[in-house]
Amino acid sequence: MASSRVIFNLTLPFPSDAPPIPSTCHSLSLSHSSLFTTPKIVCSSAPRRTCGVVYSHMTMEEKLPAENRMLVYVPPHPLIKHWVSVLRNEQTPCPIFRNALAELGRLLMYEAARDWLPTVSGEIQSPLAVASVEFIDPREPLAIIPILRAGLALAEHASSVLPATKTYHLGISRNEETLQPTIYLNKLPEKFADGCKIFVVDPMLATGGTMVAALNLLKDRGVDNKHIKVISAVAAPPALQKLSFMSILE
Repeated sequence: MASSRVIFNLTLPFPSDAPPIPSTCHSLSLSHSSLFTTPKIVCSSAPRRTCGVVYSHMTMEEKLPAENRMLVYVPPHPLIKHWVSVLRNEQTPCPIFRNALAELGRLLMYEAARDWLPTVSGEIQSPLAVASVEFIDPREPLAIIPILRAGLALAEHASSVLPATKTYHLGISRNEETLQPTIYLNKLPEKFADGCKIFVVDPMLATGGTMVAALNLLKDRGVDNKHIKVISAVAAPPALQKLSFMSILE
C-alpha cells in the first residue's frame, strides 16, 4: 500500500530505553495499517543521518512490515540547526524571527523535494562543446499550499527553490468555542491535475486539527497520500498521532 511522507521539524518525547534524536527537520512516512497509539522510537546509527521509526501497536502479534511505519528523517545540515535555534530563542527580534522562518522554509523545501522531482535528459551547447544535461521535468505538476497566515513566511522562498510550482492559499482558524478548525479561505482548485505533488506548509503542528482539515480538503479533490508532503518548523506528538491515524483510515 502507498504511504505519504511528511516533513517536520520537531522534538519528540522519547521512552527511557530510546537514544535521543536531535531537534531538527524530520521526514515521516505514515502507516496505512494498524492503529497508532503509543509511539516507540528506534534510531539508526548511520553516520550523518539520524532516523527514527514510530511503530504502531498492533492488534495482531506480528511485526509491522517496512512499508507500514512512520519514518522520521533528520537532515544534518548545520544551517537547519542554526535557523531552528534562532527561532527558538525568546530574545530573537520579530524581523529576524521572520527572516529565520523564511530561510528555514527554503532549506526544508529543498530537503523535501530531494527525491521527489522527476528529471528529463537533453543536450545543451556549452562554451566548449555539446553537453548532456538533466532538467526538472516541467510537465510534472507541483503545488505549494501555505496555511494562512504563518504558512506564508515559511513558504516565502518556495518559488526560488521550485520556480515551476503553483501556489494555492488556505486559511484555517480554530473555533474558540468548539475548538474545531474552521475554514475561512479556500483557494484550492476543484480538482488537481493527475499526479500533482503537493507541499502543505504550516510552521507549527500542535494538536494536528488544522493539518487534518487541510489534508481532508486535498483528499476530497482526489489527491493521494503519496502525493502530499507537509513542511513544518515544529510538531507536537498529538499532531503526529492524528496524522498517523488519518493514514490508517485510508
